[in-house]
Amino acid sequence: MGIEEAVSRIDGIEEFPGLDRAWRWSPTPSFVFSLALDEEGDRLYQVNTLDSFNEALVREVLLFSRNHPMDPSGSGEAVTVTPGFSCGGYRFDVIAAVPSAVHGYYAGRDERLNEAVTAVFPAYRCEFSGSESIKEIMYRFHRMLRASIMTRPPVPFLRMKHENSKTGGGSVGSFRGFTTPDVLLNELKLLEGAPGSFVEYENFQGDIWRIEWDGSWVVNGISRHDPLSDEWVMSSLGCPSVR
Repeated sequence: MGIEEAVSRIDGIEEFPGLDRAWRWSPTPSFVFSLALDEEGDRLYQVNTLDSFNEALVREVLLFSRNHPMDPSGSGEAVTVTPGFSCGGYRFDVIAAVPSAVHGYYAGRDERLNEAVTAVFPAYRCEFSGSESIKEIMYRFHRMLRASIMTRPPVPFLRMKHENSKTGGGSVGSFRGFTTPDVLLNELKLLEGAPGSFVEYENFQGDIWRIEWDGSWVVNGISRHDPLSDEWVMSSLGCPSVR
């Protein structure tokens, strides 16, 4: 059975308006799933949306994916990030693609179709380092990015470890773990008045900041007397408009 025949067997499938060899269907009122064949006809790009379907945006994502072939499974990558994307009314600046080992859209139902599908979604460059493992991308894709919500703000790549002498809180182990900007900002505020404490974090480019308190803020060994603003922190993550 060919890919197009497999797609035609999906309940409720219909042609995607204004795009050849493309389809969509809605298993529930909240979800809309959209698919398009690549130019060779042997790979499908799929965009899932939750309570945020916009036909023009999804069409642009599918067209961009078709014009910029992305097959992370073929290259062994956990995620492929292609810059140059834009769509009026949205701030997304890249398209991200993940293989079947990450998305698992048809796992356990149609393994051949599952392997043929690359999940694509509009994203922000600051969300990916390019060095993530399959396990890390699975965690980010399923639990952090909310990739099916087209109105989402950036969720920057952010690894952090910390220790606070005043609250007694801290991270477990010596490695930086994934977290969110809200957690980072809160821990930075808690540093004030807590000598011997630190927050250390890494952005998508591998830049590392270590921030301590010794009566004033100390950023990578350099003292500064003015508080660290939310805007400064977000800029250091490469996502100044994250809020």
